[in-house]
Amino acid sequence: MFSSIRSRNATVVSRSLLHVAIATALALPSAAVFAQSTTGSIYGQAPAAAGETIRIESNTGQTREVSVDANGRYTLPELPIGKYKVSLLKDGAVVDSRDNVGVVVGRGSEISFVAASASNAQDLQSVTVSANTLPAIDVSSVDSRTVVTSQELAKYPLGRTAEAIALLAPGVVPGSSYFAGPTRNALVSFSGSSVTENAYYINGFNTTDPVSGFGGITLPYNVIEQQEVLTGGYGAAYGRSDGGVLNQIGKRGTNEWHFGAQMLWTPRSLKGDPKNTDYTQGPNAGKIYRQFDTNKSWVATTSAYASGPLIKDKLFFFISAEYEKTQGNSVGAVTLPFNTKYSYRDPRYYGKLDWNITDDHHLEATFASSKDQYAGNLYDFDYATRQTGAYNSGDISLKNSGDLGVLKYTGYITDDLTITALYGKLKSTYYSEIPGYDPTLPFVSSPDQQNPIYGGNIGNTQTVATFTDPRHKSTNRNLRFDVSYHIGDHTITAGIDNQDVHDMDDGDNTSGPGYEWIYSHVAPGTAILDNGTAFVDAPGNYPNGAEGYIVNKQIYKTAASVRVKQRAQYIEDSWQVTDRWLVKVGLRNDQFTNYNPDSVAYLKLTSPQWAPRINAAWDVHGDSSMKVWASAGRYYLALPASVALRSAGASLFTNQYYTYSGIDGQGIPQGLTQIATSTGGPVSSNAEYGQPRDPKTAAASNLKSEYQDEAILGFQTELSPEWVAGAKVTWRKLRNAIDDVADADSILTKAQSLGYDVDPANIQGGYLFNPGRSNTFKISDGNGGYFDVPMSNADFGFPKLKRKYYGIDLSLEHPFDGKWQAKALYTFSRSYGNSEGQVKSDIGQDDISATQDWDFASLMSYANGAQSNDQKHVFKLYGSYQINPEFLVGAVLSIASGKPRSCLGYYGPEETQPAYAGPYYHWCGGQPSPPGTYRYPWQKVLSLNAEYRPAFADHKLAFNVMVYNVFNNIETTTAYAYYGSSEARLSRYDSALYRSTPRYVRFGLTYDF
Repeated sequence: MFSSIRSRNATVVSRSLLHVAIATALALPSAAVFAQSTTGSIYGQAPAAAGETIRIESNTGQTREVSVDANGRYTLPELPIGKYKVSLLKDGAVVDSRDNVGVVVGRGSEISFVAASASNAQDLQSVTVSANTLPAIDVSSVDSRTVVTSQELAKYPLGRTAEAIALLAPGVVPGSSYFAGPTRNALVSFSGSSVTENAYYINGFNTTDPVSGFGGITLPYNVIEQQEVLTGGYGAAYGRSDGGVLNQIGKRGTNEWHFGAQMLWTPRSLKGDPKNTDYTQGPNAGKIYRQFDTNKSWVATTSAYASGPLIKDKLFFFISAEYEKTQGNSVGAVTLPFNTKYSYRDPRYYGKLDWNITDDHHLEATFASSKDQYAGNLYDFDYATRQTGAYNSGDISLKNSGDLGVLKYTGYITDDLTITALYGKLKSTYYSEIPGYDPTLPFVSSPDQQNPIYGGNIGNTQTVATFTDPRHKSTNRNLRFDVSYHIGDHTITAGIDNQDVHDMDDGDNTSGPGYEWIYSHVAPGTAILDNGTAFVDAPGNYPNGAEGYIVNKQIYKTAASVRVKQRAQYIEDSWQVTDRWLVKVGLRNDQFTNYNPDSVAYLKLTSPQWAPRINAAWDVHGDSSMKVWASAGRYYLALPASVALRSAGASLFTNQYYTYSGIDGQGIPQGLTQIATSTGGPVSSNAEYGQPRDPKTAAASNLKSEYQDEAILGFQTELSPEWVAGAKVTWRKLRNAIDDVADADSILTKAQSLGYDVDPANIQGGYLFNPGRSNTFKISDGNGGYFDVPMSNADFGFPKLKRKYYGIDLSLEHPFDGKWQAKALYTFSRSYGNSEGQVKSDIGQDDISATQDWDFASLMSYANGAQSNDQKHVFKLYGSYQINPEFLVGAVLSIASGKPRSCLGYYGPEETQPAYAGPYYHWCGGQPSPPGTYRYPWQKVLSLNAEYRPAFADHKLAFNVMVYNVFNNIETTTAYAYYGSSEARLSRYDSALYRSTPRYVRFGLTYDF
């Protein structure tokens, strides 16, 4: 692992003796590590003798002392990460010690005191073992984790985000470029799971985005002391994730005073040129659609910190501030020909207080704040001359923030009993406004689909289709209580994990006068919509519709306030079965309750949701030179707050279609002829006409939570004292998911077959349900009662739910030896099925558990295939080399095969629209097009860095430079997925929407004292 350290120069004992020491230490049960751990442990073996104790002293002056048992074992659990001195005492006198022992989050540090032979077992000072000679294989761990320390972060050329660090771990790949976290950070996928299925933690508090699950609040980069990336096999203490866990531990103060500052500069002039995007189809094929090659920015980051004792050995502080400013420009597409000159201002703060009340009682307080502010101005842009013109209007202004406060108490009640209690609150705000906003002007969408005889590409100055309530806020409260008790060969931990989320004034409303105009080009002889819920006639039956040019007046409103309550309990036994076998068995029970805008529960998933976990590790030779481990478990995932906006609120989402005979200078259609519909006016495919949803009918009455099963088998072995190799096989299967179904016609048919007299108006257009399973829906009988309508897969015409992942990870590592370190990873994996999870990455649909998948059977035709986060081959190589005390170099290389690229068209050989009006089906030009039929190019990124710490400044001053994507390899990562039809192919099909990040150079100046 990253944190394993070996020094070939420090040891004065033979390798065989060291292995004897480690083998005897393995008889000790590993200390338990609590949920969302911020701690590690120290354990080991000493020659059994009367009057022996082990004392540890931290760099904060905290001292603890435990007895060595009759078998020579000792353990010290729940230690804050940091450096310790470990001493063996006999009758109160120090007879041996190990200094500078590092404690790593979630792991045990083994320190043993073993005599050179049985004959001199009482001569405890006859052997000296350096703490840095411990094996690189951690035989006490039984899960799949990667821990990166602050020292390692300073050596690698990485983006300054938690997700960039997570990409160092096996099985972690970049998520879709459509999605971003709270501070614009790109998200990641763990072993096939979607980007919203991960959990984020700061100092033990769950900071996962409470509104929609897209990422979470993270620490300023320089504040990260350690980041733990759990990719699988994690114990019962962790929950609400079936992807991975990003657990960050912030820095803390010690008895030594420290301060420092850093300046980073990423100049615009040294950035690689992005590639422009062209039209790919029709008469405009080869012509530019959007100019990217001048879209560049510069970034300046300034940070500073200070830490030290307020009261020596008792009270310590660490404070840090970071300010990042980004300024650049972005030219819009020919359909929105503006050059936006923008700036981001991102202040971030962190503070921590640690109070050693006594040696046995510790209190810590954490404060973190992250803000993201955006402002911009739009200038006219002439695509004919590629010149920027006069000021047009102000861009939307955003001010988002997350403020976190956490208190945590740790009590070492006895040598065997430890308790912790944590309470915290995360308050987030999401403010937005549009300077000079014109409420009378509608947004014009897809003007490139306008009838060219009227000019085409005619828009206006309205720059947003929807806007959010500037009062939007959320709060997330987390209460934890955990207890650990060590008895014999067992360490038993148990706890509760309670979380309450309030999402206030959330949702979107259509901008301008409350509607937008959406232009499209469709087959003129085919009905625009005919899905049982709503019907819209073919445009060819109306004046000016013979060529299929239509316009849609869309209205969208989802504003509401909602909340979520989550409860969990867990218990876990860590059992040292033999000297070589460690087994952990745990059980977790989660309860999830989601409330509608009236504070009435529409989802109450409180029946026992048992999540068993079992892990085992085998020290094959008894000397830590080879480990085999395995894990199996079940993981439940809750639904975030925003699901209620459309599934349980009073959402309005209607479309009204017209042909037209002209377009004015603002892009507004003229000479409208309404196309006949089943309602005589606007239609809603999901029956979202603004009516409040009955909470009893928002979801299937037998709905179950999303959960996934996982199994892992792996091994690590020493090839030599300098090299460690490993292999791991991971299998995951999504057993249950939640999405929405919109096929009201099938529900009506089933209800009528059961003899129910159902008013079609009482059947909603969208219900939360478990795809691929039998579901029972409550339908109002119009008299205060309900009909129970059971629906099987066959009733809907659905296939079974499928999302499976298997991966083989191979690794080769050279742990840091004082000079260099390196790690090579190769992953072969497959993620396949008919459901990605809570989102739909190929089209960027972020409606959590309410994607277009599973709405109708036709949308699931040929949906089985490689899923969006599938990357068959991934190579990762990273490391650093300390040339001398002054010069350091580092490198990160990533080579990955391309993800699936979708081609979505109209349904079947006849290219019809049985579900929705548009090319949303897994058919392309009348041919089946399952996911994975096409692929994006391979991605190849090499990044390098170098640092100079001159001796004249006592190595406290550092000059560094990083070059990301040295060779400026720019490949398409996301393309426009809509093919259209054979008769009317869309001009942008397969045009690039997002590409890999071009080369950039970052300079840094750092001073640490």
